[in-house]
Parts: sequence; structure tokens; C-alpha cells
Amino acid sequence: MEAKIHELTNALLAKNNDISAAKARTWMELLWSDFEASSARAGYGKPDPAVIERIILQWIQAYGDQLHEFAGRNPKYIHLLDESEDFS
Repeated sequence: MEAKIHELTNALLAKNNDISAAKARTWMELLWSDFEASSARAGYGKPDPAVIERIILQWIQAYGDQLHEFAGRNPKYIHLLDESEDFS
């Protein structure tokens, strides 16, 4: 999974120049774990990592360049924009 998160982070960074590498990685970890948890809650069990990767890549292509804007409008994710917590 570590390698997949790294690849997804790089894909997001290629699509969005407005977020840092640390924030991109945080988003990829969040999306990955959220997808797994949602699938389990829905009764589908843990999805195949290749499926998760494909879905997240689709989200990156569709919304990656606007991800920082979404977070800025959604109070649930505003802490992800706090660059003072950036460790890169």
C-alpha cells in the first residue's frame, strides 16, 4: 500500500500545483482509508487495492486540480490546509 500511496501522491502533485507534497500525501491516505471504511460499512468487505487505486486515480483526474478549493470550503477538512503542520 505504501508504494501505491506514493504513486497516487505523485499523480495528485502532477495535477495540482497548489498543495504541498505533505498535504497531497495526507489526502491520498485519507481517500484510501475512507474508501476502505465506506466499502466495509456498506457490507462489501475490504476492496482490492487495485480497485481503490483505480477509483482514486479517477478522482484525481476529475477533481485533483480543485482539491484545495474543496477543502477550503468544507470545515471538516480545513485542518488539511494548515501549512504550519506541514512536515515536508
